[in-house]
Amino acid sequence: MKNRNEKEFLALISEHEGLIHKICHVYAADALGKQDLFQEIVIQLWKSFESFRNESKISTWMYRVALNTALTEKRKSSKKVSLSFPSSFKDDKAQENVVDGYEENLNILYGAISKLTEVEKAIVMLYLDDKGYGEMEEVLGISQATLRVKMNRVKEKLRQITKSSQHGT
Repeated sequence: MKNRNEKEFLALISEHEGLIHKICHVYAADALGKQDLFQEIVIQLWKSFESFRNESKISTWMYRVALNTALTEKRKSSKKVSLSFPSSFKDDKAQENVVDGYEENLNILYGAISKLTEVEKAIVMLYLDDKGYGEMEEVLGISQATLRVKMNRVKEKLRQITKSSQHGT
């Protein structure tokens, strides 16, 4: 029984590895921090794997565990960690399929996302993964009406940040 669960879990991690990497990119400041956070997320997913009741999508459950782990780790950190994004992601798995012409825009977007609050970052990540407001509500515990308002505000905030970074202001 345990061997079957391990195989299922490893297949699940392999299938949704990109989801975990995205969260690590947003909530960790450097490569070592990303590795540590990735490991901690996998540990927490394993600890709660047997208790998953299939009442929601597996990706929704994984987002919830991963985001909660990332936020918990951030709070536990005794020193302030800068959540800035590196200027390039060439070595990161999440960037393997990026078309060269879009890399600069992607870096600008990640730089703008790094300036958002923790909740805003989570909302943007879920939005960029094409999650609907119902699934966002399930993951974040925020009502759909509130999410819609926050999303509109976040979009405007990102427009302002990217506009000022492109114009050097």
